[in-house]
Amino acid sequence: MTSSAIVMLHRASAASVSLSAPGQGLGPADPFAAGREIAWTGPAAAAGRVEFAGAVAIDSFPHTEVMIVLAGALTLSVEGAPAISVLPESGVVVARGTRLRIEAAAGTRWAFHAATSGTGPASGVTLLSADATLSPSAPPPAETLIGLAPQCRSFNAFTDEASTLRAGLWDSTPYARISRPHKLSELMHILDGSVDLTCADGTVFTVGRGDTVLVPQGAPCAWDNRVPVAKFYVVQEALG
Repeated sequence: MTSSAIVMLHRASAASVSLSAPGQGLGPADPFAAGREIAWTGPAAAAGRVEFAGAVAIDSFPHTEVMIVLAGALTLSVEGAPAISVLPESGVVVARGTRLRIEAAAGTRWAFHAATSGTGPASGVTLLSADATLSPSAPPPAETLIGLAPQCRSFNAFTDEASTLRAGLWDSTPYARISRPHKLSELMHILDGSVDLTCADGTVFTVGRGDTVLVPQGAPCAWDNRVPVAKFYVVQEALG
C-alpha cells in the first residue's frame, strides 16, 4: 500500500471509494483494527478510513492519530477534562499514550492519518475546528506559481516534533502552481471550495467540499483552485 500516487479516501457525493478490506490494524493494540481500512502506508505513517460504533476504554493510545469525522459523531472523554464531541466537518488528534474513552454513534466514520512510530508527544486530545482563527501565512514559492500569488492563511493546531506530524486549518484565494514532488505526505479534507490536483500521468482529481484525499510525500502534483478553498491538513515527513 505504499504509493507515490494520489489516493482518494472519501467522496462526499454518493460515489463510493474502495479501499482495503477492513481489519488491518496499525498494530496489535489498535482499538479500531476491525473497522480500519488502510489506503496508504509509509515507514512512519498510515492513512485511510475507520468505521466504528460503540464504546471503548483505552489505557494508552498506541499511536498518534488525527481523525476527521465524515459521518456520525465521536465523544472523547479524558479524566479531569470535559468530554469532547466531534461532529462531521471537524476532527480531533489523539496523542500516543493518552488514556481515554471513545464513544461513537451508529454509522460513525472518519478519515485518519496516523504517526505509527516514535515516542510521541505528551498525551492528550486536540480538537480541530473549522472555526479556528487563521493568521496570514506564506504563499507557495514564486517559481512554482502560474500567475499571481494568492493570499493564504493558516492555523496549526497540533505539532508532534518526534514524528514530524502537524495538523491544522488552511485557506487560500485562487491560484495555480506547476507540478512538483509533494514535500510532505499530506491528508487534505476540503471544507469549502474545490481544487484540481493533477498527477504526473495527467490524471486530474477534482476534490471538493467534504472530500478527503492523501498526497504521498514525493508524489508529483499540480494544484489549481479557481475559487477560494479551505481545508484541514495533516502533514508528516513520512519517508524515513
